Amino acid sequence: MSLDFKKPIDLFNMAMKTDSEELLRLIEICVKLFEKEKRGTGSLQISGRLVELPLVGEAIIIGDIHGDLESLKHILEDSNFLEKAKSGEEVLLVFLGDYGDRGICSPEVYYVVLKLKQLFPKRVVLMRGNHEGPDDLLAYPHDLPLQINRKFGENGPKVYLELRKLFQHLYSTVLIEKRYVLCHGGVPSQASKIEDFAYAHKKHPHEPHLEEILWSDPWEGIKETYASPRGAGKLFGEDVTNRLLKMLGVRALIRGHEPSNEGFKTNHGGNVLTLFSRRGPPYNNEYGAYLKLNILKEVRITKQVLKGIHKF
Repeated sequence: MSLDFKKPIDLFNMAMKTDSEELLRLIEICVKLFEKEKRGTGSLQISGRLVELPLVGEAIIIGDIHGDLESLKHILEDSNFLEKAKSGEEVLLVFLGDYGDRGICSPEVYYVVLKLKQLFPKRVVLMRGNHEGPDDLLAYPHDLPLQINRKFGENGPKVYLELRKLFQHLYSTVLIEKRYVLCHGGVPSQASKIEDFAYAHKKHPHEPHLEEILWSDPWEGIKETYASPRGAGKLFGEDVTNRLLKMLGVRALIRGHEPSNEGFKTNHGGNVLTLFSRRGPPYNNEYGAYLKLNILKEVRITKQVLKGIHKF
């Protein structure tokens, strides 16, 4: 597919100028891409809503964006993803979810993210955050409809409805064999097999796996789980983390979901890394961060991962 922009700034200018019909066409294209991906795409192995990444090249991992177009622009320029992808380098761009709500440019962020998926379908992995959750687990306040209506007027409700349908196709888990598991929130504390991750969406709400994947947070000094102040998901202890990492055969959990003044934080002896990739109000964190991973390189000490942190 030929690119309809020459440099990254052009993509963001397109996002600012997009109308409802263009975004609706883009949503439709991406839904068809997700449907096609169910049969596998390129080197990605897909089971349900779980993606297994190949042990080659580089992964650029982005946490919560929440409508912050400037942070997303910085990450794409700083990481050189577009140039690497266009030149055929082995590079993957993985979003951990939470693209909209809170920030004023949520529609534009969705446009950029979906455009990237359209242009580089085998190199862009879009995960589901709690702000893209099922209807019975909507984040509060959920201001995405207001932001969409403000941009698209009377066509806003239709755009919002189609986005909600697209959310159902987003991936809940990414697995990098013997290295990392990626979820938006946390690990499902009652999971006993990899299928509990892959097919959590099919068992919701009768089993808690999807809710915990989207909503849970790591906590220090506790065992097993406690009720979460968020009203959904759980606070989970280091024993839960270690049990699930062992079950999946990986060394660390990489996730988003929690603001951090530094743009990232670690928990559970460094075995949990949180990325928060937007900055400023309403969270008022001083820094955002994203992660570059050499997927081919084996992880011996989880602290090695921190060398790939890029703060801004």
